[in-house]
Amino acid sequence: MAVTTKWRQHIEAWQRSGLSQAEYCAEQQLNVRTFTARLSDYRKLPQPESTALIPVQIQPAAPEVIVFTHAQGHRLELPATVSARWVAELWRCLA
Repeated sequence: MAVTTKWRQHIEAWQRSGLSQAEYCAEQQLNVRTFTARLSDYRKLPQPESTALIPVQIQPAAPEVIVFTHAQGHRLELPATVSARWVAELWRCLA
């Protein structure tokens, strides 16, 4: 049987409650055997991956130089103020 929204809400409320299944069912006037069957169905469903918030600090990116590194180890350092057009032209010349 499919897990309906009603049963999903009951299962999630039970998980948050800290009560045993029998205690939760008595409190909610649910049949324990039915609850256990729906819980079994619920556990067979693909569960979404949990998400977590990770604290980050964002600092403005203001590089003083732009560094291009070739696979053979050659480096080209240019001031951050160099024109993007000039860099594009340079790449065309090197290609």
